[in-house]
Amino acid sequence: MYKILSVNPGSTSTKFAVYEDEKLVCLHTIRHSADDLKSFESLLEQHEFRKNLMVDYLAKDGIDITELSAVVGRGGLVRPLESGVYSVNDKYIEDLKTRYSAEHASNLGGVIAREIAEAIPGCLALIADPVVVDEYQDVARISGLPQIPRHSMFHALNHKAIARKYAAANGTTYEKLNLVVAHMGGGISVAAHRLGKVVDSNQGLDGYGPFSPERAGTLDAGQLVDMCFAGKYTQDEIRKLLVGNGGLMAHLGINDTKVILQMVESGDEKARLILEALAYNVAKEIGAMLAVLHGSADAVVLTGGIAYSKFVVEYINKMISPMIKVTVYPGEDEMEALAMSGLRVLRGEEAKVY
Repeated sequence: MYKILSVNPGSTSTKFAVYEDEKLVCLHTIRHSADDLKSFESLLEQHEFRKNLMVDYLAKDGIDITELSAVVGRGGLVRPLESGVYSVNDKYIEDLKTRYSAEHASNLGGVIAREIAEAIPGCLALIADPVVVDEYQDVARISGLPQIPRHSMFHALNHKAIARKYAAANGTTYEKLNLVVAHMGGGISVAAHRLGKVVDSNQGLDGYGPFSPERAGTLDAGQLVDMCFAGKYTQDEIRKLLVGNGGLMAHLGINDTKVILQMVESGDEKARLILEALAYNVAKEIGAMLAVLHGSADAVVLTGGIAYSKFVVEYINKMISPMIKVTVYPGEDEMEALAMSGLRVLRGEEAKVY
């Protein structure tokens, strides 16, 4: 039996779980207040603080961390890489410390994983399917400006886990399927999966594609340029409009789809229109990814927290189901996805080298 610790740091929380093979033993989310974090000048400086909190919680649960076989952290914003499970090595840590791509809470996952694993004989430090997974076909990288190529940035961990789950439920393997997967959460990413590789997607962080509860998605480039140079906003304020205060937040002042659904049910027509627009844009992006797969897809899979919304799912279904089967796996279980990635390595799959 293998004991695996999953670590998923967020900007104001640290989620972690322990699995014994496929069985969940414990799951915790530690919330961090602004006061807790104000003394740290950077995200990476928080790793010791967060790690110690986790270790204390595990001790209270009666879990002996010296029995861990692997610690699997959520991969950070590092160099583009193939999908898979990677050993946390010196180069990976160096790229995190130098902010090779960007500073993000997920960068802490690999750092914490390595620090815990190093103190335990035989324990592996791993990361799995970070958002920078890049398997694009070459033609997908070309935009209208050579200075701004399209680049891969999507919810790779949940995409890959759900695609494998769908494949297993249908008696096949992920590598034998063509799928369009739409992850709908705080950010939204829609990707074309061709025989085990994501060959195209929208840029789900601060780029193009459907707007989400808090991200603006694709915008009119000319109008955005005018906003940037009108003297009304700073660069940081523009970035906050794109990620954090965009999407549902910009239109309705709320990023909680459950609350917005209550507004719709109470007769708020503006809320209905905006939520329909979110679903409409997701369906449009799904249509684009079906075209990427030449219309030869086995299924469209909807996942993420918004996939619990019957309103949104039915709207997408009306647009997509006349063309292809739509399957729904609501929610996301990143903790399980991390643990199962580690379990595959422990059972013989070779970890990749960063």
